[in-house]
Amino acid sequence: MTELVRAAALSKSYGKVQALRDLTFSIPPGRIVGLIGPNGAGKSTLLKSILGLLRFDGELQVLGLDPHRQRPRMLEQVSFIADVATLPDWIRVGQLLDYCAAAHPRFSRERARLFLGRTDLREDFRVSRLSKGMKTQLHLALVMAIDARLLVLDEPTLGLDILFRKDFHSSLVRDYFDEQRSILISTHQVEEVEHILTDLIFIQRGRIVLNMPMDELPARFCQVMTGPEQAAAARALNPLREEALFGRHIFLFDGVARERLEPLGELRAPGVADLFVAMMEGGKA
Repeated sequence: MTELVRAAALSKSYGKVQALRDLTFSIPPGRIVGLIGPNGAGKSTLLKSILGLLRFDGELQVLGLDPHRQRPRMLEQVSFIADVATLPDWIRVGQLLDYCAAAHPRFSRERARLFLGRTDLREDFRVSRLSKGMKTQLHLALVMAIDARLLVLDEPTLGLDILFRKDFHSSLVRDYFDEQRSILISTHQVEEVEHILTDLIFIQRGRIVLNMPMDELPARFCQVMTGPEQAAAARALNPLREEALFGRHIFLFDGVARERLEPLGELRAPGVADLFVAMMEGGKA
């Protein structure tokens, strides 16, 4: 097995609503994949399918297993962090460590304590007394302490301050990620994660509209900042998007040769957020 996740013609419908439409993609080991899409695009349905929570049409394998029929075996090496940390109010932090150590064969109490040591949490704290941010920190520490080959993150730092978000993203690369593991991140905080991504998947209305390695984006997409006198010539090259800013025009192009763009103005690589907005808008400013 070379891919940790492999999907072919993956589809999912809720009655007459088709949430996923013939998705085909793969995630090999050693990748950090950003799954980006607007609300209602199908991201949650895709993650639930990968985690074995939904039946689906088409083919989907996670670690070589059917995630729905072979879920217990699959979950031995798959970890998940949801956007909402649901933990029992009555339990103490130390008791949670005891439970996870007894319940999961790949859980490391020492690793969990390492993550908790970067927070203000103590093992005698009861969950009911924790703030929302502290509950999320505890949830992250528990899941990150599992030696899994695939880590699935759904808005993992929602509600946390920017200092902890930055530290968490750094710890993903420093303490978890390696050439045998992969991470799938679904988030709206694109600017905060794009520096750690190796691959990018855009999903819209249940379809994948972009699936590329990050290092290939600059060869395909380019932004050009022009003055008003070059704007008409830039529009003639059919940009994905045009934006006016302080008397200048910013155009985003897909697949246009750089030598055709250089006479128009200043060239630069677009950020993931700019590219996302352009593709979701369908080329209209």
